[in-house]
Amino acid sequence: MIRKADAADFDRIWPILRDVFRAGDTYAVDPDIGKDDALAYWTGGAGCYVAEDDTGIIGTYYIKTNQPGGGAHICNCGYIVAPAARGQGLAAQMCVHSQEQARALGYHAMQFNFVLASNVGAVGLWHRLGFATVGTIPDAFAHPLQGMVDAYVMHKRLIGAGRR
Repeated sequence: MIRKADAADFDRIWPILRDVFRAGDTYAVDPDIGKDDALAYWTGGAGCYVAEDDTGIIGTYYIKTNQPGGGAHICNCGYIVAPAARGQGLAAQMCVHSQEQARALGYHAMQFNFVLASNVGAVGLWHRLGFATVGTIPDAFAHPLQGMVDAYVMHKRLIGAGRR
């Protein structure tokens, strides 16, 4: 089940965020970020959602406006799946769900600003779900194991061109 998160979920979201951010290999977030700052980053946008099963929260995603003003019709999302739930299609389910929610919120497109080339699973998944790589930022990220890696900007139109 995927649902909108509420404040009571934040203490259960934190360990998932903490472990991914501490690893420092997929998100351009300070690996030493504290709980309050991490939760503000993750929950401060247009919506934060959690995926649950009978064991508890197994994944989370956010939707944010990508740019203010004239760019406010495009959203940005981030997804994290708990280690025990990886490889079971949950990231794909959350991405499909996020696109539905983004349309309901009035967004025309979704853009991922910083998908690491080293995150081949995510890159492949986003391509399978209809996202195009529209740009490459060379040597954008200092990966703790792979050194400097590129980052991709990925985009998907959610509604027809020109509609407002």
